[in-house]
Amino acid sequence: MYKHVLVPISFDEDRDAAGAMDVARLLAGSDGRITLLHVMEQIPAYAISYMPENYLSESREAIEAELADMAGRLPHAQGLVVDGHSGRTILDWAGDNAIDCIVIASHRPGMQDLLLGSTATQVVRHARCAVHVIR
Repeated sequence: MYKHVLVPISFDEDRDAAGAMDVARLLAGSDGRITLLHVMEQIPAYAISYMPENYLSESREAIEAELADMAGRLPHAQGLVVDGHSGRTILDWAGDNAIDCIVIASHRPGMQDLLLGSTATQVVRHARCAVHVIR
């Protein structure tokens, strides 16, 4: 069993957060901690001007509430929202917080992933701990 499992949460429709949480629960056992982490990426300045004034703060509050609800369904779990670039921030957070396993949901790769890459690919390639990818 792992001592601290990190589950990056994306609210995209094609990600299976429930499956990742189920696997994290099994891998953490009865004594391990689970952190559900959502990374809020910066919205470009040209786009933010078209959004409502409180968009970022209201979005953050809604995401924090959803993560708290999700964490409430797991033993020894917490939800956390951080700012940054998804792949790099997940890796940095895992390194800074003694994560020994990352469980990340991924979509089925397509041609765009060969050119652009994906968060799951970056995490798998550069993590310094075990990584389980859920599709």
